[in-house]
Amino acid sequence: MIALDQKMAPGLLDIEHLERSAIEQILDRARFFQPPPNDSYRRLESLKGKTVVNLFFEASTRTRISFEIAARRLGAETLTIAAQGSSVSKGESLVDTLNTLAAMRPHAIVMRHAASGAPHFLARHLKIPIVNAGDGTHEHPTQALLDARTILDHRPSLAGLRVAIIGDIAHSRVARSNVHLLSKFGAEIVLCGPPSLLPRELADLAPGVQLSWDMTEAIQGADVIMMLRVQLERQHEAPMSSGEYFRFYGLRLEHLNFAKPNVIVMHPGPINRGRELSSEVADSQKSVILNQVENGVAVRMAVLERILS
Repeated sequence: MIALDQKMAPGLLDIEHLERSAIEQILDRARFFQPPPNDSYRRLESLKGKTVVNLFFEASTRTRISFEIAARRLGAETLTIAAQGSSVSKGESLVDTLNTLAAMRPHAIVMRHAASGAPHFLARHLKIPIVNAGDGTHEHPTQALLDARTILDHRPSLAGLRVAIIGDIAHSRVARSNVHLLSKFGAEIVLCGPPSLLPRELADLAPGVQLSWDMTEAIQGADVIMMLRVQLERQHEAPMSSGEYFRFYGLRLEHLNFAKPNVIVMHPGPINRGRELSSEVADSQKSVILNQVENGVAVRMAVLERILS
């Protein structure tokens, strides 16, 4: 949410409570930040003199680096702290860590944490804007925004699109954020995965969300296929072996015949080839996975500029 509560500093905590108009403004601004073909990103000084702290309590490559690049492209200074290298590893509480950082007066904190709701909790206690870079199995707002930006690079509108989101839905903050965003724009959403990774209550995330255990059924007529990483680190026991999972829920070239001829394939990364999708699909002309990575910088530039300018 962006500046919805006067007691909270403006930040970005989730997509669920973000107005459609605010999403449109971020996506439009991200388009401005996209580099022309064969060119580099725009360098601006709109955040010169600002300091952005990236605080990551979970491992990350794409999100962490793209936030760093985004801040620097806007002229801000960045400081990245991993939990393993902070006082958290010495037993310091989350609140004490953030209060310590706040005393150093950064202008924004980008935070990833394994606990769902952690950024919201801190936003109620600190007067510094908090950007949620992923909280537990709850949400990953900037991922949904960059996914939407990527889809709009290939389609004129999100309205009416059939989007199949396939994989470990139960543990996916990416899926939840995408459901909230896409439903605001009138997309048809199908969630698909093994029964143990597809709780029925997920149909209540937004109106019109469909659930399916059959991958072929989910892909039928799809405009967008969004594959998800199997999050073994959040599972007490894997629902099936890697080979079994790929057999029933791994995306292969023959599956694309059931989708629209101009279907695009997405994945938030990191990709597990041979489990979630085949190399033939990942490297095909249908794949826009690298476009997603590239758009991550543009979208995060738009978010940081919005909350700090």
